[in-house]
Amino acid sequence: MLPDLLMLRGAEQGGKTAIVVADVGEITFGEWDRRADATARALVDHGLSPGDRVALVFGERDWIDYAVAWCGVLRAGCVAVPLSERLSPAEIDHALRDCGVVHTISKETLAHLGRGDGEPVRRDLRPDALAQIIYTSGTTGRAKGVGATHANLAFGADPRHRELTHSRHFLHAFPIGSNAGQNMLVNALDTATAALTPPMFTPGRFARLIEIYEVGTVFVVPAMAIQLLNAAVHERHDFSSVRLLASTAASLPPCVAAGMAEAFPKATIVNCYTSTEAAPAQTEMVVDLARPASAGRPTQGGDLRILRHDGTPAQANETGEVWLRSPAGSRVYYGDRTATDRVFRDGWVRMGDLGYLDDDGYLYLVDRESDVIRSGAHKVSTIQVEAVLHEHPAIAEASVTGLPHPVLGRVTGAAVVTRAPVTPAELRNFLLDRLAPHELPSRLVFVAELPKNHLGKVVKPRLRDLIGPADTFRGRR
Repeated sequence: MLPDLLMLRGAEQGGKTAIVVADVGEITFGEWDRRADATARALVDHGLSPGDRVALVFGERDWIDYAVAWCGVLRAGCVAVPLSERLSPAEIDHALRDCGVVHTISKETLAHLGRGDGEPVRRDLRPDALAQIIYTSGTTGRAKGVGATHANLAFGADPRHRELTHSRHFLHAFPIGSNAGQNMLVNALDTATAALTPPMFTPGRFARLIEIYEVGTVFVVPAMAIQLLNAAVHERHDFSSVRLLASTAASLPPCVAAGMAEAFPKATIVNCYTSTEAAPAQTEMVVDLARPASAGRPTQGGDLRILRHDGTPAQANETGEVWLRSPAGSRVYYGDRTATDRVFRDGWVRMGDLGYLDDDGYLYLVDRESDVIRSGAHKVSTIQVEAVLHEHPAIAEASVTGLPHPVLGRVTGAAVVTRAPVTPAELRNFLLDRLAPHELPSRLVFVAELPKNHLGKVVKPRLRDLIGPADTFRGRR
């Protein structure tokens, strides 16, 4: 169990730094362990029962206090519900009501829960007990709570074989309340290195931390990778210490992966594919010019399959639904049996993506099932169109969605953020050589920024509103 892992680190490496929040502070394993126990005792004293839901509402400056509260909640036998302060009041209220939260901890309330010493608290820490409910990003609808057991969260943690031994710190800038952020919290508990995070991600600040701390491992999401390349921070900062750079949450566009390999010349670039529902199952791909668009193969004892709509296995190179099987206890949608039955089946998780396996078993993602544009007799992959747009040297970011059309049903629309001047005519000529006629954007707009949620993911419904109705290909600023 992860709370036991913290107890072990506190006993054996009490003075070792566990988490550093740049320009804010740091905490050792010993202090983390003591404060988590004090929090657990306070929750028990307040009358909370095993299984009670406890919301943790913190900002990214508060990673240390959040880590204390999270471990304290688990030790008290309660269920942690991580929520970011970046969420709107309506989104937080939805989560609180949806899973029946009975108590909320924030930075302010944590300080009043007590810091006294006492016997260690370890209540109802069973492998099959619900430990956490984390809410999905909600980019296509109302966020769903995904429940995970202690066994699921602790899968792969092994104090006998600590990873990331090549440096003193690993760096991330993932928000609290995200699956990626929770993975970093587990890394802080389990790996040989201390977690380092800034209060807020900016390319310049992120680059400075790599240089100052001589960071050996860096974790990003594609949106962060794109921002780092757009800011050209590798031209002003020394990244020679980085030996591993992992991108998670979505596939890196091939040209972005190639750019990161150039920006971090001594690092192995790894592309990871998973979801909040599927974790810890994932695929990994070391960026390979021979397979620049591949999402790789399953890791850690997980499994992967592609199914046709009728549920039969697809052949090699045949597009179908992507399913991952978790090597640990499967997650569920909390309180939603219908959605759970649709997505979780016999340890397998329906990813909501379309893809195919090549002859060697490497996964290639075609698109989100909900994002595929059915235009007349054709199906258009938004991922493919976005990848081509990213190849243009003037394009900093791009996102594609389907727009209603009275004859074709849907046509392609695109919004782009530029880093250098480019005209609609120049961009159209560039795309004509790389896209089929049915893939060309019917409408394209130039925007200052793409509509994103607090996790950095583009919100497609807002994107459609931003692009406007289908028209002819033209630029609109």
